[in-house]
Amino acid sequence: MIFFLLLAALLVAADQIIKGWAMGVLKPIGSIDLIPNVLSLYYHENFGAAWGILQGQRWLLLVVTGVILLGLLFALVTKRIRGPLLQTAVALILAGGVGNLIDRAFHPGGFVVDYIYFEPINFPIFNLADICVCIGTGLLALYILFVEGKDQGAPESPETGEEA
Repeated sequence: MIFFLLLAALLVAADQIIKGWAMGVLKPIGSIDLIPNVLSLYYHENFGAAWGILQGQRWLLLVVTGVILLGLLFALVTKRIRGPLLQTAVALILAGGVGNLIDRAFHPGGFVVDYIYFEPINFPIFNLADICVCIGTGLLALYILFVEGKDQGAPESPETGEEA
């Protein structure tokens, strides 16, 4: 459990350092092409949630995010979440959620700093915290679909109560 909390803390720190760089360096110049017409660093202040939904709903987003993060943290610390895949998923979701929660709580108007722009599909601008939440959610989905319940042995026969 300590490893996964440290992983989350390191990812939050990296997220905040990069966002600080984006505000100090990228904001004044607007954008930097990494791979022309493919990948850019582009400063953007997002006042909503994913893909800009719930614009201007700072307090709703703070409360909902905070409750979810506290629940995940409680489950991780009390060891209700077990196994490396599930613990990694939760650590990534925690890291991303906390990274964006910090932005929303401390920036005037409650914006989140986004800076990665994938141009070929005009994907919404995102950040490291968003990447953490997406990968964590993907791992959680894999766990639910392919791991959960698989290690509990064969199901009991309804007639005899014995393993089938």
